[in-house]
Amino acid sequence: MEMNSPVEQFTIKVIFAINLLGVDISFTNASLFMMISVVGSAALLFLGSRKQSLVPNRFQSFVEMSYEFVANMVKENAGKESQVYFPFIFTLFMFILFGNLLGMIPYSFTVTSHIVITLGLAMMAFISINIIGIKTHGIHLLSLFLPPGAPIALAPLLVMIELVSYSFRVVSLALRLFANMMSGHCLLKILAGFA
Repeated sequence: MEMNSPVEQFTIKVIFAINLLGVDISFTNASLFMMISVVGSAALLFLGSRKQSLVPNRFQSFVEMSYEFVANMVKENAGKESQVYFPFIFTLFMFILFGNLLGMIPYSFTVTSHIVITLGLAMMAFISINIIGIKTHGIHLLSLFLPPGAPIALAPLLVMIELVSYSFRVVSLALRLFANMMSGHCLLKILAGFA
């Protein structure tokens, strides 16, 4: 009996081939599952918030718990004035949650198991954070790269180390999500193959 490769489940397959001016913009299984993730999370939030009752139903309870979880996390990490950025963080959270939960369904596709998706999400968050930081703190944001109380003689070295560390957060965020999804799904596929 021949066993399929555990990484075969991550193959991107073209559903609709689309070529626009020599550029391949085909609709793939990754595109499909990203759309399902967006529509699914939007539908859940709509169903959970359309009818408000004293005793919440399952959808409403899940939506309220998700909302409170992310709102408390944002408030604890960035303070009360950060609530203006809550919609962006909540949208990102729900997209990743639904993408990962969809990947748990047999014969489905996990969009966060591809580094290009996780790197895109991490870059979007990184650029947003930097724009907000510059808008809020201006040029003072650059003081982040020189720890307070550091000797001036070490400033060039410390600034370079801090700059590299700050820049590689994008790669770190992308790699952690990608590696966790890829390894977890490969492990499940291997264990299922033993059965």
